[in-house]
Amino acid sequence: MIVLMPKNRDLELLYELGCLRFIPRGWSQFLGSNFANLAEHHFRVIWLALLLAKMEKRGNPYKIMKMALVHDLGESRTGDVHYISRQYTKRDELKAVRDILKNTSLEKEFLDAWHEYETRKTIEARIVKDADWLDVDLEIMEQKAAGRLHMEAWNQNRKVMHKIFFTKSAKKLVKAIQKSDPLAWYKNARNRFTEGDYKLILEGKK
Repeated sequence: MIVLMPKNRDLELLYELGCLRFIPRGWSQFLGSNFANLAEHHFRVIWLALLLAKMEKRGNPYKIMKMALVHDLGESRTGDVHYISRQYTKRDELKAVRDILKNTSLEKEFLDAWHEYETRKTIEARIVKDADWLDVDLEIMEQKAAGRLHMEAWNQNRKVMHKIFFTKSAKKLVKAIQKSDPLAWYKNARNRFTEGDYKLILEGKK
């Protein structure tokens, strides 16, 4: 006998959000595994959007974070669709987002944020969309650093996207990304060779 538990839509939402880490980005179909999943994409888009807002000196940070959190939420039920499959597939993202948020405590607030993001009329929505696109450029550089040489061909396609950024800051940041070393944070971080016991050994002080 199956016992039906009473619905708790807030908890159901939290568990569904946890499942975002199991949803791959669409481009992994032809570029291989070990790419950021949907949850990881959302995480960095939030940081990217906040950084762009600082660079632009515009936008409400709270609105930006809400839009970044919800911008691809519908893909929990529709999946991600890459550039080829978009020619054959239609998704009802509005229906998906509505159903995911339905009867939760956050329903109206985040559904409104999703609608605003989709219109691209406010500076917050445009900043989040730029951040969504920039995360792809960061991933390309990370994959190139990992030895995936064919990523350069994919990088050529990005030139089209770079022309349609909404903000000057995104156009500036993408140029910096393309010249960057994804391992620079690691190389420049405080470590045993630069500040710790290994440094003392190298300097003959230990």
